[in-house]
Amino acid sequence: MPGRKQYRINPSTLMYEVHKDKSWAARIRRIAAVIGVVALGCLYFWLYTSVFHLELPKTAILRKKNLAWQEQMSIMQREMEVCEESLEAIENRDDGVYRAIFGLNKIPKEVRNAGFGGVNRYEALEQLGSGTLLKSVTQRMDVLMKRTAVQSESLDQIYVLSSQAGDMVSCLPAVPPILPEKGTFRLSSSFGGRSDPLYGGWRFHEGIDLASKKGNPVYATGDGVVEKAHFQYYGYGNEIVIDHGYGYKTRYAHLNSILVAEGAQVHRGDQIGELGNSGKSTGPHLHYEVIYKGNKVNPINYFDVDMPTQEYKAMIEKRQEESEFNKRTTTSDVIRRVTQ
Repeated sequence: MPGRKQYRINPSTLMYEVHKDKSWAARIRRIAAVIGVVALGCLYFWLYTSVFHLELPKTAILRKKNLAWQEQMSIMQREMEVCEESLEAIENRDDGVYRAIFGLNKIPKEVRNAGFGGVNRYEALEQLGSGTLLKSVTQRMDVLMKRTAVQSESLDQIYVLSSQAGDMVSCLPAVPPILPEKGTFRLSSSFGGRSDPLYGGWRFHEGIDLASKKGNPVYATGDGVVEKAHFQYYGYGNEIVIDHGYGYKTRYAHLNSILVAEGAQVHRGDQIGELGNSGKSTGPHLHYEVIYKGNKVNPINYFDVDMPTQEYKAMIEKRQEESEFNKRTTTSDVIRRVTQ
């Protein structure tokens, strides 16, 4: 007990004497005991982790939580990949179809894929390391949200234009220029590069050639105004160009005869000429072009070559009932009517 004296026998005098314990020796023993415990703990830790490659309980729990978090991030990335693919398909259709129909320019990719400028939104994440998975997923999500917002604004713009367009759909060159009855025509030359049939050598064919019987009717593929109706000995021969508005024009070349005059307003399904072999041509066919904003585009993308024949005939009959336009049968008759 504290303050109580301890007595020990002195072997020399055979008497009990007060025992004085040296304090520094006691401290050394206590320090040695502490060092021994710490050393034993370190040895145990080293054997547990380095020799036997075992994990501490807390480390194992944190590792499991980290694996679960990474798995969630991976699932989120796969879901974003699906969303990005779907959004990309919508964007392509928007640029190639919806915006093109209404005469709007494509949205540049740098606008669609732009991130967020200004203040560094990822400063806190950068402290975890520039290549962290969380930062990568966050940036990807932000770009996806921005692309979605841009696409939403584009669709809103198209919606406004569509509500104001009125009869714009009827102006698009959306049907074949001849009766699509199987066995009566063939696609003799497609859009793109080909060997010139007269002079040889590689040339870009700016439209399609539909070979058929000379004299077969040729119809306007959309509402518009005849911009050009003339004959040239070489080149296109008897040629008609119709301005449909909204950036679209169509050309009908190598005709046998022209049944419209420049300035005349025509409608889809009106007969405008007869298929022929005029100009630079090797046989009866119709050279048909679609021109959008001054650029030649593939006409096949604008109509269904397998359009039902009865549906096409019904369109023609309806136009004949609505207008006296198709009663004009010759070029001279058209000129006479215009000059009267």
